[in-house]
Amino acid sequence: MQIKNRQQLLIIVAGVAFGLLIADALVFSPLTKAWRARSVRIADLRKQVDDGEKLLKRADALTSRWAQMQQNVLPNNNSKAEQQVLGKFDDWSRDARISVNSITPQWKSDRDDKYRTLECRVDAAGSVGTLARFLYNVERDPMALRIESVEITSRDKDGQNLSLGMQISGLVLNTVEEKR
Repeated sequence: MQIKNRQQLLIIVAGVAFGLLIADALVFSPLTKAWRARSVRIADLRKQVDDGEKLLKRADALTSRWAQMQQNVLPNNNSKAEQQVLGKFDDWSRDARISVNSITPQWKSDRDDKYRTLECRVDAAGSVGTLARFLYNVERDPMALRIESVEITSRDKDGQNLSLGMQISGLVLNTVEEKR
């Protein structure tokens, strides 16, 4: 069968073009989009598998570090925890030869009640060397404490007598049974 009329040829070409357009919209584009989504999902899964393998390789080190951290948290009793932190502050200040003017403890909890923190505001005074020694003692202690902020100001014009304001927080895990 031969096409004799130019008009029939244009109708056939237009029909084929319209069919290809419909096929692209209904078949090819969704397949391409699905293919790209699967490629992204596969890449994410491969990354998760790699991360999991890395964690498995470090499992022993992570487990021992977590056990060490659990041993160093504050007791799950408010008065014992405060007593332990205040005792440490007394030891650190005596060792560094600074005078602690005030310690203000405050308890805070998370939403899920999995842990609590004992936040303490500490005001102390001393020289550059004694304050540096005090901060060193706080930082090197294995107790689960973190220095949140430190403010050092001069109390005289020569800068020999300094004032220290420090915010520190201690961790209490509510899931850890008290072993002390």
